[in-house]
Amino acid sequence: MKASAVAEIERNAASHSPGADPIRVLVVEDDDEQRRIVAGMISSMGYLAETAGHGEEALEKIGAAPFHAIVTDLIMPCMDGVELMKTLQARGDLTPVIVLTGFGDIGQAVSIVHDLRAFWFLEKPVHQPVLELLLERAVRIESMAREAALLRRQAGYRGGLSGLVGQCRAMQQVLALIQRVAPSDATVLISGESGAGKELAARAIHELSPRAGAPFVAINCAALPESLIESELFGHERGAFTGALTRRPGCFEQAHRGTLFLDEIAEMPIAMQAKLLRVLQDGKIRRLGANSETPVDVRVLAATNRPPVEAVQEKLLREDLYYRLNVFHITMPALRHRKEDLPLLADALIRELNERHGCRIAGVDSAAMSALMRHSWPGNVRELRNVLERAVILAHEGMLEAAHLPPAFGAAGVSLSAAEGQKTQEPNFTFRSGATLREVQDAYIRHTLSLAGNNKRRAARILDISERTLHSRVTE
Repeated sequence: MKASAVAEIERNAASHSPGADPIRVLVVEDDDEQRRIVAGMISSMGYLAETAGHGEEALEKIGAAPFHAIVTDLIMPCMDGVELMKTLQARGDLTPVIVLTGFGDIGQAVSIVHDLRAFWFLEKPVHQPVLELLLERAVRIESMAREAALLRRQAGYRGGLSGLVGQCRAMQQVLALIQRVAPSDATVLISGESGAGKELAARAIHELSPRAGAPFVAINCAALPESLIESELFGHERGAFTGALTRRPGCFEQAHRGTLFLDEIAEMPIAMQAKLLRVLQDGKIRRLGANSETPVDVRVLAATNRPPVEAVQEKLLREDLYYRLNVFHITMPALRHRKEDLPLLADALIRELNERHGCRIAGVDSAAMSALMRHSWPGNVRELRNVLERAVILAHEGMLEAAHLPPAFGAAGVSLSAAEGQKTQEPNFTFRSGATLREVQDAYIRHTLSLAGNNKRRAARILDISERTLHSRVTE
């Protein structure tokens, strides 16, 4: 890292003027008066001080949102400072910890600094100038460590990111776009067929961003009943509705300082889309039953398996929400359009599946690879993974052979083969002369559902529509 870059990081870390993203310090102290005094000192320095009465409460707050530094007492009820630091160390949490020690605790504090890698210790009563100096240094080191971790993740990019693999031109363009947009806070709209890797792309953006240490929360908008989606997104207060026995934070609060991924955004009810747009514009949410708004710092990524412009034209996606989300657009290519990546994808997936199932598969033989190349992959990479998982378990060791693939694997599928003008052995699809477009669509949906053995999930995947849309069309 260049000296100028380090200097800039240090300036940013040392600066604690109030702003949209303040430096947050957690004070963990069971004594009410001591907690109030220390928190007051930290607030007077320009930091945002939050408090906890013991280690368990501290872990709850750390789990909700990361801190730049922690100031903790040693001796506390429920969970003391030693157990708190051991738990943080086991989690891989590198937040700097300043230990407060009373009379007779100095030896233990020095041991903790050595064994648990606490940042430093400070004797009680706390002197503000000493605490301020320690916090400045702790925050500076935390910021530099975060930047170094980001650079290490970005340096690891070599044709693959966070489970995304591909050397074809289309995937290289996707990986390059992810690299470019990840460091920013821009909203991203990811489109592509079901199973093409939209969530993997969203996770890669998160993991290469400065928010990587904070939560990544994913929600499938198509899987939630309309009556529950507002509560899932924004949370609710106790008593907000029948069955709301406790206050519950929603996905926005859970993703505070991190990333929220909204999958199948075009399946979200239109009325809910209007509320989402307001949150994106204001950066505040209102829990169901609440009297006030709560600010949230969340980066939003969204995905749809529909072409976004078509979703807008069909009134499934609000035009204003589309423009708000589509600051940056990434299109995931279908697997049938990048079959040259199949050997690379198969190799990466087999390595993962070997580890998961305790198998020793060396690779895919030529006959099995030919079958993989012939298949039309209506389920994209998700389908490839399922096929390979079955084959790896069957073979257990050695090479994967064609015999380990599903029966009749590689035969042309009804939907994709028809779409690509290939011959199919399935019954011909016919409709009456003079039928309306709606009637043709409904007839084809029912025809595909029949060929899929009335498996709605499979039929929806073949048709590239959501299960909710399929259900509504066949029950009308």
